[in-house]
Amino acid sequence: MPPTTSDFPYEVQVAFFIHDLLSDRWEGMSGYYMGKDFSNLETLLRIWEVEDKKTCIYFIKHIEHRNAQKVNKEMERKRKAAENKAKNSSSGTNIRKVKG
Repeated sequence: MPPTTSDFPYEVQVAFFIHDLLSDRWEGMSGYYMGKDFSNLETLLRIWEVEDKKTCIYFIKHIEHRNAQKVNKEMERKRKAAENKAKNSSSGTNIRKVKG
């Protein structure tokens, strides 16, 4: 059974919480996931009174790296599936041969 957030130490749980509060960044043309927007990280750490900011940021970056890989892998899988579907539907058209 995969671990849940509560299975991790308190510092990691806080990192997951803060990570979830950060907004996502997407590349506009390709739809590529660029990760979290860290511009308001300092504010969130202050609001939630995180004492060990360095450790929290360390875990957030690890969570972010794995999350970005997972999202982009899933996006790539969906893109390939859509390409294959389009390819199969265009090559599977029914054209009758005219006897001549």
